[in-house]
Amino acid sequence: MTVFEILLPAFVASVILTGIHAYLGIHVVERGVIFVDLSLAQIAAFGGTVGYLAGHDLHSPAAYAFSLGFTMLGAAIFAFTRAHRKTRIPQEAIIGIAYAVAAAASVLVMSKATRETEHLKEMLVGNILSVTWPELVRTAALYALVGAFHYLCRERFLLISRDEEEAGRRGWNVRTWDFLFYVSFGFVVTSSVGIAGVLLVFSFLIVPSVASMLFSERIGVRLVIGWTMGVVVSAAGVLVSFYSDLPTGATIVVTFGVALLLMAGAKKLASLGSG
Repeated sequence: MTVFEILLPAFVASVILTGIHAYLGIHVVERGVIFVDLSLAQIAAFGGTVGYLAGHDLHSPAAYAFSLGFTMLGAAIFAFTRAHRKTRIPQEAIIGIAYAVAAAASVLVMSKATRETEHLKEMLVGNILSVTWPELVRTAALYALVGAFHYLCRERFLLISRDEEEAGRRGWNVRTWDFLFYVSFGFVVTSSVGIAGVLLVFSFLIVPSVASMLFSERIGVRLVIGWTMGVVVSAAGVLVSFYSDLPTGATIVVTFGVALLLMAGAKKLASLGSG
């Protein structure tokens, strides 16, 4: 196989992940629940470890079903513990607790299985170079359905993310719409973790969204910036990992961090120049 044939599936997977996660990241940042993706991803990974311990292959439909079931439970918890003004406990605390418990539970479960170190490493950083074309087709189809659902419900999702009180004044059931948001989010995360691992999924969600906020407040512009950054950084990370013989997922995560620093520096220099 040529270098192109080896790297192309991983790059296409990164583009697909960027497409849906950069959009969902806008909602997550606006809601102020930055670590919800990391927490849901870890819960999905915990579900996968339970399926693995039950005797199913890590990438089998049965293991996916375990992951999805646990993720749906996490989605319900986050939807119905949404923080309101009268609530003293911020939702980020609930999200952080869920992440810590799921991560610890994964370690405990895997301690009873063979090759636990290898499995835990794959959960964290994934193995995006091993993704197959049929898997990419299935993932793209699922994300397209989730994207269509969000497009149809875009007015409610965006308003709830940006102005919950106004949504309440309009008579919308915020908790129900939150649950629908997190359920759709859970479908995406469950599939993404199986391809890219917890850390890379978190990076695809948060970094492009944060970077785009440096340059615009408009949703459309932020999406374009986030998508462009995700594609460019993914290509760079895949190439660097291949030619430097480094783990692909971890390399892309670090490349995202470097790119964000460069963009923040460029923004700062531009501000000083205009001032």
